[in-house]
Amino acid sequence: MIESSTPPLASLDGYRNITDLLVARASAAPDHVAFEVSGADATAAWRPITTREFSDQVRALAKGFIAQGIRAGDPIAIMAPTRYEWAVADLAAWFAGAVVVPIYETSSPSQVNAIIADAGVRLAVGGTADHVALLDAALAQTDDETFGAWTMDAAASGTLPDLVSQGVDVTDEELEDRRALATQDDPATIVYTSGTTGEPKGVVLTHRNFLGQVLNIAAAYREIVNENGNTVIFLPLAHVLARGLQLICLASGMRIAHLSDPSTVVATLDTLRPTFLVVVPRVLQKIQAAAADKAAAKGLSGVWAKAVSTALAWGRREERIDAGRRISEDLGLTVRHRFFDALFYKRLRTVMGGRVGYILSGGAALDADLSLFFRGIGVPVIEGYGLTETTAPLTGNLPGRIASGTVGPPLPGLTVRISDEGEVLARGVGVFDGYRNPAHDEGAFIDGFFRTGDLGRLDERGRLVLEGRLKDVIVTSNGKTIVPTRWESAVEADPLVSHAVMVGEGKPYLSALLVLDPEQALAWADAEGVSIPLIVETDIRAVTDPTLHAHLQRAVDAANALVARSEQVRRFSVVFADLEDRGLVTPTMKLKRSVVLDRAAVTVEDLYL
Repeated sequence: MIESSTPPLASLDGYRNITDLLVARASAAPDHVAFEVSGADATAAWRPITTREFSDQVRALAKGFIAQGIRAGDPIAIMAPTRYEWAVADLAAWFAGAVVVPIYETSSPSQVNAIIADAGVRLAVGGTADHVALLDAALAQTDDETFGAWTMDAAASGTLPDLVSQGVDVTDEELEDRRALATQDDPATIVYTSGTTGEPKGVVLTHRNFLGQVLNIAAAYREIVNENGNTVIFLPLAHVLARGLQLICLASGMRIAHLSDPSTVVATLDTLRPTFLVVVPRVLQKIQAAAADKAAAKGLSGVWAKAVSTALAWGRREERIDAGRRISEDLGLTVRHRFFDALFYKRLRTVMGGRVGYILSGGAALDADLSLFFRGIGVPVIEGYGLTETTAPLTGNLPGRIASGTVGPPLPGLTVRISDEGEVLARGVGVFDGYRNPAHDEGAFIDGFFRTGDLGRLDERGRLVLEGRLKDVIVTSNGKTIVPTRWESAVEADPLVSHAVMVGEGKPYLSALLVLDPEQALAWADAEGVSIPLIVETDIRAVTDPTLHAHLQRAVDAANALVARSEQVRRFSVVFADLEDRGLVTPTMKLKRSVVLDRAAVTVEDLYL
């Protein structure tokens, strides 16, 4: 199969722009709790915010934007950690007729300057005084009239309440006229890609892109996203996936809580008790690894291994049922599953709050066994796939139709085609029309389809199976063409490995760099009684401990067993890198492969001596 399409489930008729989603929801359920907002820290009491309260705050801030001089179509930048005020500013900008330009809170001054200048930002909102300082400095370098940077920090000056107070003379009629100006085909946001392989590009997404995705995805996942559910958003709201999720929840009445620090998520799950979570695969790996560590500390490693194999078997059973296949009753498996549910699985569900019905995994490839494991413990994982250019999700598994190892069929209103070279191509309601800089459109489209740069195939049911990045393909000196994704993903299943990077372009054999997970590596070293010097300056440092190398050799051997001989890694080096360095990783924690290879050039050369 080379092409798969899913017809739309929702009509965009009756919607002029994104703001209609909030208007409709506030009219239908004004007193429904839309958000939960914490106090000064994650341990403070959470208070409810109704849809009416949120709508009133959005409108008040929108009036402040207008009073400051923002015109229809003007760009407003938002640079802040994930928090409730981000949502208010986002919707308020749209109510004022503006175009939102999100900036990751970890962006460098040069990145902020470049985005502000390229987008023509006229007003900015920062999360903290430091953000405001960066934004003000960038605005000062522009030639156009600007209206300064305002902070979400209540303890500072130039706050959002100050901005709201300036809009008291703007009438409701003026605001309504401004809100209704944008059409479905007008720009809603300019999102600058994080740039794993090149310069960031401004992706222009329209109101139609967002409306199409929000309405169709909400219809497809009604079982998950509804008035009875709640979620915790801790992904960066500068990322289109988090913003899209927020709009879907807002339109559907699903309660939202924001967390700015992902490390506090587990501590709050017992309080917030979400029914649905969106995570990256690494989070799931860490949950599983933490359970394994606790079992080992109690001398139950062997029992835990049997619990994992039972969960995998149960997950496969559930998938066969989903696929409509007949299965014979396995009393032994049922008994084992009940036993391990009482011993382990129930406790893992409790760690996640006890009410999580589904988890959505995205941002990176999810190991099929990890998906089956969580399915087996009673928390199905829905894997999806998309890009900024597709307004986040392009494909996704659906409840009751989850196939581990795939990222599902195209979502409603979208089409996926596989090119002769194996590249994934996309077209449909969520796919953008082009970049802000037309020069970036060169080579980005073919026959009306967007070229994703990812390699994949469609199975017999039209579900997409990803097979790596086109730009990551390695051609050895022997002429062998290697796609490293499967091998890398297998090694990354080891909790100690944050990233695996296969190398070998133009070389006689394949090698790899295994980038350690600092937290897991230090815990392992402490348990093993070895010392690992995790010291990084500006480069990437090799870690030569023989015990560690021997431990990871097993992960490499297991990965090699999964691939053809020509795809196997002969040598590897264990390295430590500063994963907080935004020159090395993107804000969504994707490794910048070219930067890694450049900084680790000496280590890589040593692998070929």
